[in-house]
Amino acid sequence: MFDLSGRVALVTGGNGGIGLGMACGLAASGAWVAVVGRNADKNKAAVAELGKDAFAVQADLCEPGAADRVIAQVVDQAGGLDILVNNAGTNIRRLPQDVTDEDWMAVMDANLTSAMRMSRAAYPHLKANGRGRVICIGSMMSIFGLPLSPAYGASKGGIVQYTRSLAVAWGSDGITANSILPGWIETELTAGAKRDIPDLNDRVVARTPQKRWGLPRDFAGIAAFLASDAAAFITGTAIPVDGGLSVHG
Repeated sequence: MFDLSGRVALVTGGNGGIGLGMACGLAASGAWVAVVGRNADKNKAAVAELGKDAFAVQADLCEPGAADRVIAQVVDQAGGLDILVNNAGTNIRRLPQDVTDEDWMAVMDANLTSAMRMSRAAYPHLKANGRGRVICIGSMMSIFGLPLSPAYGASKGGIVQYTRSLAVAWGSDGITANSILPGWIETELTAGAKRDIPDLNDRVVARTPQKRWGLPRDFAGIAAFLASDAAAFITGTAIPVDGGLSVHG
């Protein structure tokens, strides 16, 4: 049920952090994995880590037309597409009263609009195989609020609702759509948060029942599971992967 041999997976932002952790899980389960990222050096390193059945596409998904080009390139090179992981994203930390229009649109374009464009472009290919999988990466800020992340929180709340719409609209096409909600994870993005927020490290450890930050490899299993036949009747869900943070009273 968990074997992904012969299936093609595409992971946006898959050249580092949570994206690479998920890509590793998909590759270890037998999938042919394409990672999408802006940085050519990181793309090359990610492919080397993933192994022979992997390749990279360099792209900025905020650019109009990029999603269609990426999907076409992956389908042409791999022969199809079975699994789409919408992971690419960014954050600009400001209080709500300080967020500019440019800040807001930059975060929305990277986190939410890119996922919409990628899903739209992938749809005919996911439908064609009758077992398509869409996995979208939300956040604990899909359900919590933080003062320095109004744009990020809004975009990640939107990801959950968008994914539910995909689940309802595409279910009869054999496509499942689910969200993963990471907690505090050791990535380049949260390294900036540690710099900006005093005592964040200690506060996160104290609030997380497992008493540690998450690691990118903690996402290998959930990605492989949701992409597999074992999850064929699971759709429209939002699953926290947070060491218990979201259920800690």
